[in-house]
Amino acid sequence: MIGKVLHGQYQVLQGLSAGVFGQTYIAIDLHYPEKPKYVVKQLKVNHYQSSYYFDYLRLRFLTETETLKHLGKHNQIPELITCFEENERYYLVQEFIPGHPLTEELPLYPHGGRYWSEGEVLVFLEDALEILEFVHSQGFIHCDIKPENLIRRAADGKLVLIDFGSIQPIDFTTDLESSIDQIPLTSLGYIPPEQFIGQTKPNSDLYALGMVAIQALTGLAPLQLQVDPATNEIMWQSQNNPVDDDLAAVLSQMIRYDYKERFQSATEALRVVRQVKWGIRPAKKLGLNSQLSLEVVVNKNYNFPSPTVPEKSSSLLAGLRLGLTINSLVIGLGISSLVKNSLNYSETDVLHQAREEYQTGDLQKAISLAESIPAHSNVYPEAQSNLTEWQRQWQTVSEQYLLAEAALNEGRWSDVLRHASKIPNNSYWQPQANNLIKQAQINIQAQTQDLLSKAYQKAENRDFSAALYYLRQIPPESYAGTLVQRKLVEYSQKRQMRAGYFLHEAIKKASVNDFGGAIELLKKIPEDSTVYQQAQIKLREYSQKVNSQGNNGELTISNLVSISNSQATSLQQKDHLLEVNIGLSR
Repeated sequence: MIGKVLHGQYQVLQGLSAGVFGQTYIAIDLHYPEKPKYVVKQLKVNHYQSSYYFDYLRLRFLTETETLKHLGKHNQIPELITCFEENERYYLVQEFIPGHPLTEELPLYPHGGRYWSEGEVLVFLEDALEILEFVHSQGFIHCDIKPENLIRRAADGKLVLIDFGSIQPIDFTTDLESSIDQIPLTSLGYIPPEQFIGQTKPNSDLYALGMVAIQALTGLAPLQLQVDPATNEIMWQSQNNPVDDDLAAVLSQMIRYDYKERFQSATEALRVVRQVKWGIRPAKKLGLNSQLSLEVVVNKNYNFPSPTVPEKSSSLLAGLRLGLTINSLVIGLGISSLVKNSLNYSETDVLHQAREEYQTGDLQKAISLAESIPAHSNVYPEAQSNLTEWQRQWQTVSEQYLLAEAALNEGRWSDVLRHASKIPNNSYWQPQANNLIKQAQINIQAQTQDLLSKAYQKAENRDFSAALYYLRQIPPESYAGTLVQRKLVEYSQKRQMRAGYFLHEAIKKASVNDFGGAIELLKKIPEDSTVYQQAQIKLREYSQKVNSQGNNGELTISNLVSISNSQATSLQQKDHLLEVNIGLSR
């Protein structure tokens, strides 16, 4: 493509990027003396694909074109220049934005990038949320927010949002799952769970934006972050890299697993981000736990007047202010208690010793020591509270350990990790839990190797459905998580392309009345392919025609079997051509 002139006007200078659905280039406009630069996007079309898939790609292209016509007047969205068709290819020409993608600024970028400060993250969120607020206000959801699609404009350092090929109208709903082969590998991790089942919401974009911000703070890509197996929430905060409570609360709210528990709009999130940026941080003054603040927000809707906050203050910061008020009262009562009462230090030492015994695993001795504290002592209520908590916790921990141990004996390695993670970190239980975890991890790696080997073997035999079946059995805790995600995308694409090819060839054979050959090809299309239903319709249609011809004496079933056998060599040759076309290397 380099040097080629498109539409008699746009000369391609260099390639920019290649995606699942198209390739983008930088081109100059030869019609103007200054030869301005533009971005040219070409729809990727392979002629061996089915007409159904081609129509789908064309629809995506036209959707992006119409969207840019509508949204491109915004200062931080590229303007559409023109679109055209040439040599059975579709092209979109849009404004060129001098700058660089956000990937170059993130800590994982190989040639640069660094950990962002909290202030830089707040500025980033404000800038990006202003764009999303506009997009959502126009009735659209971007659906593919990720670092590659955010350009840092060289002229003023502002963000520019690009690539609207995946956009959806807000009122669009479907019960169908999004096929993973329609999702670029670079998007995995930024896409929220509801988007995979066709229930995309405006705050799905907020989830993706929150993941980008967390990556900038932690240096961890989304797929590297751990997930709480009990709640499905992402555990992104680390003691080694603490984040301001208010900012942590905002980010955690943006990436909640359930979209109903996130900010419900870009406007709401933007208002909270601005308040945090202005320095309204009551939680940090007393070290208030950000998770507690979030719980207050989710369950209550308090509004506290403040002279420094706009009238429509966010529920999040109102919750933080509530936490501040409650915490102040507790501290005040505690000081009053210290003034009025002096602790019996010998009894305090007894309670301290009881806690140490509990930590070492001697529950009975801990209970005996705590029960020895007399009822008139100032530490008696605390001792009784510890007794209740120790007995409850010991029972819970024992159950989790036994469940983890049973899972290990039964070969359920992921369950071992799930139960063992709930065992508290003390000197008695943690070594035992670590031993179970170590054994489970060893078995997970062995299981991973076996399943990968089976998946590769099935892929070599062009049985991509079976290959995907084995890949999906690989535990998410496996070392091969990134490789598995990449292979899931690759094999899904090849499965769909192979199925589309068989459907296309079957229709061609039927057009020359070779219904037997068409039926043989249709039977090869797997149930989990996108063209399966269409193939079943054709299979019934062609079977009826075969039966009709047999009744007319033109073609019998025995003749059909003979014809099918004679076509086997031809089908094998076409299979070989398909293998070459779709690149079946592992």
